[in-house]
Amino acid sequence: MVSGEGEALPQDAVEAEIAAVLAQLDQLSPAELDALPFGVIQLDGGGRVLFYNAMESRLSGRLAAAMLGRDFFHEIAPCTNLPAFHGRFLEGIRSGALNERFHFTFGFEPQPLRVEVHLRQSSRPGRYWIMHRVLGTLPPTRHRLAADRAQDAVARRARAEPVDPDICEREPIHLAGAVQPHAAMLACDPTTPGLKVRACSDSLADLLDGAGPEEIIGHGLAIALPVPAVQAIRAALETGALHDPAHPWRDTLRLGQRGVTCLATVHLHDGRLVVELERVPEQPEDFHAASAMQAQAAIARLRASRSLLDAAAVTVHELHAMTGFERLLVYRFDPDWNGEAIAEDKVSDWDRSLLGLRFPASDIPSQARALYARAPARFVVDRDAVPSAVRAEPRAGNETVDLSFAQTRALSPIHLEYQRNLGVNGSMSLSILVEGRLWGLVIGHHRRPHYVTPETRALAGVVADAFALRIQELESRAIWREHETSLEVRNALLERMAASDDFVAALTDGATTGETTLLDLFGATGAAVVGEGRIAPLGRTPPAAMLPALADWLRQSLPAGRRAFATDQLAAHFPPAATWQGEASGLLAVLLGREAERDYVLLWFRPEVVSTVVWGGDPRKPVLADSATQAVLPRRSFERWVEERRGHSAPWAPWQVTTAEAFAAGIAGIILRQGRRIAELTAKQEVLARALEQKEVLAREVDHRVKNSLQIVASVMRLQARRVKDPQAAAAFDDTYARVMSVARVHDSLQDSEDIENVDLGETLRRLCDDLAVGMAGADRRLDVNAERGVMVPSRTAVALSLVAAELVTNALKYAYAPEEPGRVEVHVRSRPVGGVEMTVCDFGRGLPQDWDSRARTDGGGLGMRLVRAMLERVGAAMEVTALGTPGTCITVAA
Repeated sequence: MVSGEGEALPQDAVEAEIAAVLAQLDQLSPAELDALPFGVIQLDGGGRVLFYNAMESRLSGRLAAAMLGRDFFHEIAPCTNLPAFHGRFLEGIRSGALNERFHFTFGFEPQPLRVEVHLRQSSRPGRYWIMHRVLGTLPPTRHRLAADRAQDAVARRARAEPVDPDICEREPIHLAGAVQPHAAMLACDPTTPGLKVRACSDSLADLLDGAGPEEIIGHGLAIALPVPAVQAIRAALETGALHDPAHPWRDTLRLGQRGVTCLATVHLHDGRLVVELERVPEQPEDFHAASAMQAQAAIARLRASRSLLDAAAVTVHELHAMTGFERLLVYRFDPDWNGEAIAEDKVSDWDRSLLGLRFPASDIPSQARALYARAPARFVVDRDAVPSAVRAEPRAGNETVDLSFAQTRALSPIHLEYQRNLGVNGSMSLSILVEGRLWGLVIGHHRRPHYVTPETRALAGVVADAFALRIQELESRAIWREHETSLEVRNALLERMAASDDFVAALTDGATTGETTLLDLFGATGAAVVGEGRIAPLGRTPPAAMLPALADWLRQSLPAGRRAFATDQLAAHFPPAATWQGEASGLLAVLLGREAERDYVLLWFRPEVVSTVVWGGDPRKPVLADSATQAVLPRRSFERWVEERRGHSAPWAPWQVTTAEAFAAGIAGIILRQGRRIAELTAKQEVLARALEQKEVLAREVDHRVKNSLQIVASVMRLQARRVKDPQAAAAFDDTYARVMSVARVHDSLQDSEDIENVDLGETLRRLCDDLAVGMAGADRRLDVNAERGVMVPSRTAVALSLVAAELVTNALKYAYAPEEPGRVEVHVRSRPVGGVEMTVCDFGRGLPQDWDSRARTDGGGLGMRLVRAMLERVGAAMEVTALGTPGTCITVAA
């Protein structure tokens, strides 16, 4: 060791010299203090500098006169504002016997300086001494060398070559191999009975009375921690309480012979039990620790916030007050992992504002984002502090411990260089996890080193979690409202499709009449259905002739199993879309049909939204790397860079994409069910058609045979009537002949008709009257039929009306005229305006007797009239008799 600029002295001599100087500090004059080979500072109880000697000025590079009256722990050397330094100072003052000795490393440039610190109480009330003895400058550590290379490369980046951005993705930031110097770390083998230590940091010696890795590695954990604590850790390990590294075991312990108060944080990861030890202040209020009441008030204000930006503003304001960082930001990721500062709260003398600036995804590469999602809190006390190396057991090959979940791990040199370029020293990052997804970060910046107590860190994490829950609540409410509207539209469309044979028409018809259509979904300004040669556009869409090409591109581009596609920059994927960005810069599409065919495509379009984006630096500059080391280089410039964004639409929300897929699945289900139903009905129709055809053939054969049989019977009756001598018998045969022929003519009409169920009543009666006229009318009798064409009635009605007509015609021919008197009978058939048919039989003879109606009612008339009434009742018809005067009678039947 050296005492100044002279030659090395034996250790005993050095100790004697230190003791002598400390004993007479109060008696030395300023000139004598300046002549000492040690740095000497005198402070008051508030930490303000009363004296700053020449050696301390040389060590720090600061003018002594400029240091007087300034706060040593917060202004001059904020890296000392730690429980291990400032905390010791305050505890000694409170005890009335300040007497501390320990080692400390100042992260001076170009090489860190290791010193022995002595804290002593002055004999003068309210005055205290700090003395620094130089132990030596430290050789650059791996982290320092990496940082130096990065810093040098940034200075030369104008000459660096563009490289693949994946370089920054490969930096193994979780394998830091070091912890921040204010903490210590042990890595133990959880499979050994005593939890044997396999690796530990150099900083452990500051907590364990000088016992470093050489004395600790290879022994059980009890060599470092109290036995009850080791037993509690072993119990937590056996019960599985340590299996989730994101929820570590914590306890406050007293370590070493001096009983140093430390917070122990223990987690299990990658086959190692990682124990972090951090000295904590005896009184947290010495370091402005936040209170639970502050956190409760912050959460209450978050609950009262009405919007995302309001909640973000509350978060940064409250955490600014709780943590003391000079700037607080809420940093939100977009779908491409670019970031935007959406809220900021900072001190007034920090001119640079980051509010509203965007930062490219390369600033926080994928492995850093993955680490933020797994370990949601990260605090850096001093960017320039020398990390404490983690030493491993030699037999283990000095393997690096995975420190992904270590809260005090040293950050990567690249990240620290990024902070240097941003003008940030102390920092905080709290992950905002919304439904397990990394939504963004709450970031704290300080221009000097900045220590935050464990209590404050925990409460800050609680507030960040409350902010994440508020985001989830606000976003869920907004999405739910949109979901409700979307659900109503989808249900209406699905109902229409279920009731329609044409699903394309069901989705697209009705736009002009105000009915629900495909265009009412997802806030689109245009929509279309394309497939199987059909194009059905709605609203503002690309030219219809271009839609089949777009649909074909989607079918070819989307891999098997994927049916949805969404973009807010269609031209970047489908170059022809560049000509119609005004109508379709954004596209949401889903494919319908079987996987091999994908027959139809549903399309929704959004127009271009021209916007201005303000970046923190030019995002177009490629990620650069040092040509010698290939280490990724952080950006040096964060000046505002304005970009006008064109060719982009409003983005599609993830729920809209999944809803579109579900809607397409619903449509496919309806189409499938309709297809199956159509197939079933087609099969049934074919069966019924064959049965009907067979029925028609059979019915025509039956009608033919019945007609022939009836005509044979009628012919026999006609022959019999001619042979019989009795006039009454002959008349009876004639009547029966007419009745049989009336039935025969119905079957004759059925045989000739294409409709086997219905017959033309007029044609049937015309044929019947022809038969009757031949057989019953003399040369001077005429039978005319005036029938409206196409008066179709069921065969049952035709039989009844034919029998009625036969009776009425034969009666008129027989009785309306004298035996030798000429006469005429007319039959009229027409359809009724109110529905049904009307048949009228008229004669111009002598007319009916006056008492005809009463006699017909009392004795029922003859057989013919009884037959007429029976037929009328059978088909629900009515008969009306009208006297034309003298002579003449008309009988009308309405059926």
